[in-house]
Amino acid sequence: MRGHTAHPDAPPPGAVNWRILKSLLPYLAEFRGRLILALVLMGLAKLATVAIPLALKYIVEHFEDAGTEALVAVPVALVIGYGLLRFGSTLFGELRDAVFVRVAERAMRRASLRVFQHLHRLELGFHLARETGGLARDIERGTSGMSFLLRFTVFNILPTLIEIALVAVILLIAVGPVFMVTVLVAVAVYIAFSIWITEWRTRFVREANLRDNESNTRAIDSLLNYETVKYFGNEAFEAERYDRGLAAWEQARTKNVLSLVLLNSGQALIIAAAITVIMLLATRQVAAGEMSLGDLVMVNAYMIQLFMPLNFLGFVYREIRQSLANIERLFGLLEKPVQVEDRPDAPDLEVRAGTVRFEHVDFGYHANRRILEDVSLEIPAGHKLAVVGPSGAGKSTLARLLFRFYDVDGGRISIDGQDIREVTQASLRRAIGVVPQDTVLFNDTIRYNVAYGQPGADEEAIRRAVRLAHLDDFIAQLPDGLDTVVGERGLKVSGGEKQRIAIARMLLKDPPILVFDEATSSLDSGSEKAILRALNEVSARRTTLVIAHRLSTVIDAEQIAVMEHGHVVERGTHRELLALKGAYARLWRHQQEEAEQPHPATPGE
Repeated sequence: MRGHTAHPDAPPPGAVNWRILKSLLPYLAEFRGRLILALVLMGLAKLATVAIPLALKYIVEHFEDAGTEALVAVPVALVIGYGLLRFGSTLFGELRDAVFVRVAERAMRRASLRVFQHLHRLELGFHLARETGGLARDIERGTSGMSFLLRFTVFNILPTLIEIALVAVILLIAVGPVFMVTVLVAVAVYIAFSIWITEWRTRFVREANLRDNESNTRAIDSLLNYETVKYFGNEAFEAERYDRGLAAWEQARTKNVLSLVLLNSGQALIIAAAITVIMLLATRQVAAGEMSLGDLVMVNAYMIQLFMPLNFLGFVYREIRQSLANIERLFGLLEKPVQVEDRPDAPDLEVRAGTVRFEHVDFGYHANRRILEDVSLEIPAGHKLAVVGPSGAGKSTLARLLFRFYDVDGGRISIDGQDIREVTQASLRRAIGVVPQDTVLFNDTIRYNVAYGQPGADEEAIRRAVRLAHLDDFIAQLPDGLDTVVGERGLKVSGGEKQRIAIARMLLKDPPILVFDEATSSLDSGSEKAILRALNEVSARRTTLVIAHRLSTVIDAEQIAVMEHGHVVERGTHRELLALKGAYARLWRHQQEEAEQPHPATPGE
């Protein structure tokens, strides 16, 4: 049984749960015909179920009252009818499930897709702060819980309540109001007890779910950082840390199971007491001649038959409470506001020349952490602007703002005079190709990762991009060539090879505006020169923003901007900046001195 600890600012559970139940209606309405047919089949199944004890009553009464001449034919007809009712009860129930399965599975599909799309709409900050393991578990449990609610709310709780009502009416007509009242009181006590205890133990469900998320997140985080764990020999530390999480989960699960024992024991006591009272009443009336043996058998059969789904009703209620607790987190994701959204009726970006301007841009990831202050830069169409400076100066933030991972706090960014906040994000991102500093690849083939730049690209275009990125020699050495799987996050290839794959897919995308964020930072000097030549070829007629640490890679830029502490402190060509003998000249001198010193070979060289 898994759940979540509610956020202190979250709405009361009842309010959230009603909203969840209301959200099921569109999924039901989509298959209105299937729903009506399933309801008809459900009604037939319940009518057959309720008729079974009546058939059993007539069989017994036949032997009690019938003469010798009817002992063979009539019981055979009744027994066959009894068997057909039992078969019909099961058959109609199975047909109902077969008809309704499309509704439940489509609900899971739609909910999963809706969450997936919403997660992609959320800003970069959310994904930098997320816990992948817990997030994946929340989505899995939430979508499964939605399917459970659809099936069991409509086709288990409702049929059980209908069966209770039918049995009460039959008992009233057949054996009198005392039996009906006794049954209804027992049912009311059972339901009230189940709801009361289940509400009380929901806290343990939520706690167990929270601890499960925490331990799962720790395990995934540790395995993703396998090499780091090995570098520092911290296997025992990671195991101990994981076990602490498992211990908390174990304790929460234990409380959950013990509370379940209390619930099941209480339900069993109520059922046993109700059946005992009913049977005492029935046997007394049989002894007094007020009821037949057939009535006694019927009453006993109804009590057993009634409390079987009633016991299941208790299980369903517990499961629904669990599902609602699971879906709370899913709805929390769906209700998380999107910080970067297209404005209503926003047009597509029209790239005519490709001039990019940063105009008095202010930005901070948090209110008390300013990254950029009054930054103004221009990249004329077809020109290359290089931005250099020490780590933390805000260089990569420029690329993130241009790609609109975030919106600026002040000022504006425009392309050909169009404020990027006024156009659609899809059209903006189609126009920009990015090679990031830290490349993460999909756990698929090299071909898939290169073709990701332009899904549906033909083989010739893919191989051309591979050739321009100087990947062809590396791929020729691989037994599977382009079909080599790169592993999770691309861990099966070196940093330089990952970077070349990223460059190849950007070349395949073929956008009018390019952003290179330390694009050659993981390459050896020979590969770097080859890649720089290729990049210079493709960027010769395109607007290009280069974020660089090594100044030697950007000396050909038409303009270089030097940033420090979120400000542009110098700008000009390479020669002009050296002549200023300021911040750029100091960086250049420092890097030249480092280059002259002998240094060990880097991995992959």
